[in-house]
Amino acid sequence: MEQGSAREGVRQPYGPDAYAGTPAAGRVPEQMRVGRPQDMEMVRARGEHTHSEPPAPRVIRHSVRGQILQALRAALVDGELTPGQVYSAPALGARFGVSATPVREAMQQLATEGAVEVVPNRGFRVSERGPRELAELAEVRALIEVPVMLRLARTVPAERWSALRPLADATVTAAAVGDRASYAECDRAFHRAVLTLAGNEQLVTIADELHRRSQWPLVAGPATRRADLLADAAEHTALLDALIAQDLTVVQALVREHFTGADG
Repeated sequence: MEQGSAREGVRQPYGPDAYAGTPAAGRVPEQMRVGRPQDMEMVRARGEHTHSEPPAPRVIRHSVRGQILQALRAALVDGELTPGQVYSAPALGARFGVSATPVREAMQQLATEGAVEVVPNRGFRVSERGPRELAELAEVRALIEVPVMLRLARTVPAERWSALRPLADATVTAAAVGDRASYAECDRAFHRAVLTLAGNEQLVTIADELHRRSQWPLVAGPATRRADLLADAAEHTALLDALIAQDLTVVQALVREHFTGADG
């Protein structure tokens, strides 16, 4: 169940100019442009820090890092961070309106996940992935998720499945506008909710990490069309309908198709 077509509309790409440090128009919404001096002044002016409280900057920086990490992950899914391209933390920080520190921390996290690799004295290179790696990830995910979903189909009552309807609908909404980053998040949210019903936190964590890695773009891979996203999202809805109806034959067919017919 992977994301697909590029976002509609003109967007500022994350190209080689990001390494050069040229500021570019907003990938990150205004509410994410925090951590600047004026933001810190606003915090102090509101009286949010008192002598009895720990200093605020560390908490704020952690928040910035999390927001930058989220934005970078979305850029990876969108293909705005090009596989093989090197990006510097100061240049990306200029784009986001923050210092290089939270960007560097977020990139270090992505490096531990395998999304990028550290290039000494230059920055971070986006990992290059081929079809074989994607196929291997899909196979591992199927080995983990398919038997769990089939077991849950036999044991979870219909009302529990009905509660997941908004998550399935969210994938359809994201697919309808061709928003790959939003679709990736909604897709993983739906899978997490399904697997959470198994009551195994380690399972959910491992499966979600594999799912995230399967959403990164391939080297020179073709952009998935919006129609492909819609078809993938429709499988979520059809699966949920079959689970609610407790039609195990249809559930089994849909679950296997969902993993073998696409990338996830």
